[in-house]
This record gives sequence, C-alpha cells and structure tokens, in this order.
Amino acid sequence: MPIYHKLGKLPQKRHTVFNKPDGRLYHEQLFGTIGFDGMSSLMYHMYRPTMVKSIKEPVDLQPEIAVENNMASMLLRGMDTKPADDYLDSRTIVLCNSDVNIALSAPRKSMKQYFYKNTDADEVIFVHEGTGTLKTMLGEIPFEYGDYLVIPRGMIYQMHFDTEDNRLFIVESFDPVYTPKRYRNWFGQLLEHSPFCERDYKLPENLQTHDEMGDFVMKIKKQNKLHELVYASHPFDIVGWDGYNYPYGFSIHNFEPITGRVHLPPPIHQNFETSTFVICSFCPRLYDYHPKAIPAPYNHSNIDSDEVLYYVDGDFMSRNNIKKGNISLHPAGIPHGPHPGAYERSIGQKETLELAVMVDTFKPLKVTKAAMAMNEEDYYKSWLD
Repeated sequence: MPIYHKLGKLPQKRHTVFNKPDGRLYHEQLFGTIGFDGMSSLMYHMYRPTMVKSIKEPVDLQPEIAVENNMASMLLRGMDTKPADDYLDSRTIVLCNSDVNIALSAPRKSMKQYFYKNTDADEVIFVHEGTGTLKTMLGEIPFEYGDYLVIPRGMIYQMHFDTEDNRLFIVESFDPVYTPKRYRNWFGQLLEHSPFCERDYKLPENLQTHDEMGDFVMKIKKQNKLHELVYASHPFDIVGWDGYNYPYGFSIHNFEPITGRVHLPPPIHQNFETSTFVICSFCPRLYDYHPKAIPAPYNHSNIDSDEVLYYVDGDFMSRNNIKKGNISLHPAGIPHGPHPGAYERSIGQKETLELAVMVDTFKPLKVTKAAMAMNEEDYYKSWLD
C-alpha cells in the first residue's frame, strides 16, 4: 500500500550515524521486498536483529490434500472449525494451490509465549468474530469484527485477543498484496472512483520499544515448515522507522459499493489484488435501479478462475440455505449462478444486506482433508429444481 508512514525517532539522513543516549549506535535494518526494487521501510533497532542463540528442528505444516483435481461445486461448514488455544495450532488450511493458502482459525488465547513471522507469504486476516490488538515490530493495530489485517511477509507479530471467542478467515499469498491498480494513479494515490480511500486505513500506532535481552522464541514459517529460533534480544526493540512496507488494517464496513442501473460483475467489489488472485468485499448496498433490472447475478462460467466465497453475515441473495461461516467453492471449468428461486426472488427488491469475502484464484485450488470433513456432500446438486 503506497502511503509513506513513520513512527518513533529517526536520524536526519538514512544510512548515517544514529547514536543512543550512551553514545553507542542504533542498528539500522532495511525491511524490503522484491530485492531492492519493491516497497521497503527502514528500521532502527536497540540491538543487532541477527543474534540467534539456538535453532530447533522444524515442524512440517504441509496440508494433507484430499482432492487434487476438483470439478465439484462445494460448500464447507466453516463454523465446524474447532477452537484451539494456540494461534498457530488453530490455523486450518482448507483450500490451497502454489499461489495461495486459504485457512480458517478459531484461536482462544493470545500469543504471549512466542513471536511469529511468515517469510513466504503476505497474510490477509479477516476478523469474523473477536476483538484485540495486532502487535508488530512496527507498532500496534487494534482490530474488531469486519477488519482485514494485511501483514507483509517477514513481519514479526503477535495477535492479542480480548476474549476466547475468535473466528478468523486467513489468506496467505505467495505474491505481494496490493490495492487494485485501476483504483490508483501513477503516483499510487487512490482515485476518486475508488470504493475506499487512504483515510479508511488503520495504520500502525503506539510503537513500543522493548530494551530487553534474554531468550525470545521466534516461530518462522518457510516452505511449509515451522522453524523455531531463540533470539538474544526482544524482537520489538525498534526505536523508529519510516517507509512504505508495514502492516495495516481496513474495515470491510468502510468499503463503499459501486452500483448501477443493471447488474454489474464481481470486479466492482474488488478490495485487494495480487498477480495470482483477487479479494473482493460483498457489502450491504442498494440494488440495480433499471425498472426491469434483475438484481441477482446472471449465470456465468468460471473458465479462468476458482471462486471462493466466505459468508460473513446477512442473507446472501443468490444462494439458498447459506449459514454464517460457510465457504462455497465454484471451480473453474463449469458455470455457476443463482440457486433456484433466487433469480425471481430478487426482482423488485431494493437492497441487500449481505456481507461476504470472495477470493478468485487464477489457478485451480486443491481441497484438503480438513475441508472434506466440513463438506456438504450434495451441494453440487443444489441447482436442481
């Protein structure tokens, strides 16, 4: 997200002497992407961020695949995800390919015994239930129901929850996550026709500098392995930083829907993009206002992408018998459309109160064994009269 931001103390000039009060140097670190060509931030540590004391054997996180080549429309009961105390233990991958992991999570406890970073993927965490604070090395972001938390790869963080009732929908992207380029000008500023603007973002705040030495456990995900390293200094020892590469939040309730006289296609709901998939937000909105408009979507063929919808709240106008937390998968290669009665039912309606998150991938998704345990077996027959 190309907005310059800074917190804490900084030297006048980058890559120059920056002394602590006792005369010793702060330790500068570039936190960058795409080599030295992408977005980056410059951080200043109390201690060297490289002091590793020990490394444990990695744990395998590779999901078990049940369906490698899927051609069935599926409906998963997302609320069947069992709560777990530990944040990482609670993350259950249900759909995946070489570009993305889609996971569900119901963590009970805050992360206080260790720190975490995903070195392979940007993470987009949608908060379905629960409140708390995302604590990172670059500051804090409070979160609540409806928030997206966008965490760039390599960011060290902890999730602190206010209660034990938490539900998360998590997308791990192996390509960087950006705002859609058609919403931005050549400088990166969001344009007037964008369904959101820079004011809508939650930027890091309340930078906490920990001047501590000891044993600090860091769990690091890399190539579907979870590595555990013990560092000699607290990971949140940054006194100041500035740049463009940092975590941020965005509330789905701040997405301003684009509407028209007749039904508009799903790209109008787009919230985020990568080179391999997009994320869309379906929000409460007025229906199409042509006197003969059919607000329900027309049947359409998924030729180039798998469509995943995570149902958050409200009545989804094109589906029958959908419950909160359900996930539908409509695979590439076959058409899909409104359920029987939904087409006719939508005529004359003035608005919809649906709330959902959509992920459209450009490569087919594999279905995990965990997903099959939540699957409504006869969903693919639900278009029969």
